[in-house]
Amino acid sequence: MSVFDEAKIDTHCHVLDPACFPYAADVAYRPSGQEIAPLAQYLQVMDAYGIRHALFVGPNSGYGPDNRCLLDALAQAAGRFKGIAVLRNDTDGDTLLRLRKSGVIGVALNATVMGVEHCLNSAPLLRTLAGLDMLLSLQVEHDQLVALRPLVEDSGVRVMIDHGGRPAPGAGVQQPGFQALLAMARNGRTAVKLSGYQKFSALPPPYADTRPFVDALLEAFTLDACLWASDWPFLRAPQRLDVGPLLRHVERLLPREADRRRLFWQTPKRWLGL
Repeated sequence: MSVFDEAKIDTHCHVLDPACFPYAADVAYRPSGQEIAPLAQYLQVMDAYGIRHALFVGPNSGYGPDNRCLLDALAQAAGRFKGIAVLRNDTDGDTLLRLRKSGVIGVALNATVMGVEHCLNSAPLLRTLAGLDMLLSLQVEHDQLVALRPLVEDSGVRVMIDHGGRPAPGAGVQQPGFQALLAMARNGRTAVKLSGYQKFSALPPPYADTRPFVDALLEAFTLDACLWASDWPFLRAPQRLDVGPLLRHVERLLPREADRRRLFWQTPKRWLGL
């Protein structure tokens, strides 16, 4: 069976449809051109590459805490999709419960956009997520996780770390932020997304300099807590990307089909409650 036909769950992608859901006025970045990503286009991507389910992550770009586009995609999905919403830090449990009924299973915090201080002010929200058994999708870069790790671990929330933790290219696996991520593998509540290689590489595809980081993540987290994601539609990517070459990259990384099945299907199915 071709890697393109193997059943997959994409654990990090976005819908952006400004024609139907105009961007918020105060966002820092407004995706345009090939970055615009309506649901109908992603359905074609799914059909081409064996993607059966997906986790739509609300983007800070374009929408911020306006989740209408995300919720519309979930409503059209007939159970194929789950969602991660961008919310204010003071969001209460009743709001989260209403969102959960619509298919939202967690909240995104993006320290690379909002800053560490903003995330450090989210302790009540994280505790509420933990109490509802909902997820945190956390995006950090370089050494930001050093400051955020105590907050996340003390909250008891289950957390997915986006894009391999986005270590600094060239700084090696011993850099403090990446070591903090590897240490979180021991708590049993953390998974890491193998995705977004362009965000922690100084090279063009296939991003050879990311391999030491990926190998270290696979060793620490094992395939029981590693998730595959496309990061479609590749917001702010420095080169044109496509899902096909990314899947070939996984095939080289994990040549055994049984290992890819754990990464593509079994582990994300368990983590996302599909």
